[in-house]
Amino acid sequence: MAGASDKARFYLEQSVPELQELVRKKVFTKEEVNSIARRRSSFEHKLNTQASTVADYARYAEYEMNLESLRRKRSRRLGVKLTSYTGQRRIFSLLDRATRKFHGDIALWLQYLTFARRQKANKKVSHIITSMLRLYPTRPKLWIYAADYALEERGDVTEARSYMQRGLRFSIQSKYLWSEYLKFEMIYIAKITARRQVLGIDSDLYKNSRVLGSETRDQDLITLAPTTTEEFHPKPDFPQQKELNGDIFSSSVLSGAIPIAIFNSALAKFSGDVSFGAKMFDIIAEFHQLQCTRRILQHVVETLMRTAPDDAASLKCSIHEPVVGLSPTSTELPGALMKVLDRFDSATRRLESPDGPPEQIGIRASVSRHMLFWIVPYLAAPEVDLDIQAVLFAVVKTAWDCCLSDTNARTKSSGLEIAALLEKLHMYGFKDLVRSGLDLSLQHWPDEPRLRALEALDP
Repeated sequence: MAGASDKARFYLEQSVPELQELVRKKVFTKEEVNSIARRRSSFEHKLNTQASTVADYARYAEYEMNLESLRRKRSRRLGVKLTSYTGQRRIFSLLDRATRKFHGDIALWLQYLTFARRQKANKKVSHIITSMLRLYPTRPKLWIYAADYALEERGDVTEARSYMQRGLRFSIQSKYLWSEYLKFEMIYIAKITARRQVLGIDSDLYKNSRVLGSETRDQDLITLAPTTTEEFHPKPDFPQQKELNGDIFSSSVLSGAIPIAIFNSALAKFSGDVSFGAKMFDIIAEFHQLQCTRRILQHVVETLMRTAPDDAASLKCSIHEPVVGLSPTSTELPGALMKVLDRFDSATRRLESPDGPPEQIGIRASVSRHMLFWIVPYLAAPEVDLDIQAVLFAVVKTAWDCCLSDTNARTKSSGLEIAALLEKLHMYGFKDLVRSGLDLSLQHWPDEPRLRALEALDP
């Protein structure tokens, strides 16, 4: 115990000059300083024993943070500037001691990192991130956190990309990390495109006809975080290096070469997993305002259809791709819808064999449900031409018949999925379709609460 007491006394003595100055400048009273000293003594004696826990360090750190916040507020109100007070350094020292003793507790590291970021101590944040990644190199979320900090806080795309690529070397089987890397590169292209448009360079990199709500696009652009204009050079052993090299302003980068390379590498790594490929399709589709998105999506669809032409995930992407990002008033909508209808008709014809296995019926119905989710809003939009509405309604009825066939065949469709689709149709006023599907669905899933809720609405 003597050793523990000596250590506690050592840390307490370091704060004596600071406490004296706080009293002298009337930031705290003597009684308050005595209370602070007693609390610190209690914490230090707990910490300097073998029985100390992570919770002890966390409580001590929280106390010091609250004390520092109070000290700053009072100093600002009194107009006092302290010369020797080192509250921030004390908290950093405390959290450093905690992470050295309990280096395996990731929550403690995150508390340390959060405080450092709040204090805008960039060097300390970089040091903490480096230490965390050395201890947890196989945790994808930490690499993503590091990349996000480098891009959003420091505007350093080279460092951010480096974090992503290094993370993939340690966790190359992480689909989450591959997805986030793809999203990172799409965000970066959007930033560069927006910056070039603001500067009047290549202003046609946005396709206005494909942007939903394009009248507010200029307002959105000024809110983008700043980005750098550095060149990037990926590590030699990263896949598709030739496609990743080059100036950020080169046509290959702005045309989507990097996201395509990431998609190809990821799909190859996961042995042609088309379900994962469909998830990457959805990520790319979120950036529909970019001109390069169309080229990337076409490549994704071609690859998925070449890999598994009769898989539900491949067919969903193929059918949806022509209308991604199109508003109901877009001049491109009629031509895109013709492609959608052709692809849907081709897919259903290949899968409509009555003697086919239940799985085949399930695929056809799954594709139909997916199409209904995104095509119904077009049909309900008042801006859509009446002739187009008539065609869309016929397609909706055909797709709905496929869904009912799936329900009647008792394949893998769950009552929850059917209920979600019926809710969508009810929301847009297709009560006849809801009524026809609800009666059949309740025969198979009488206990599904969402189906019963729809029944209570009496559509």
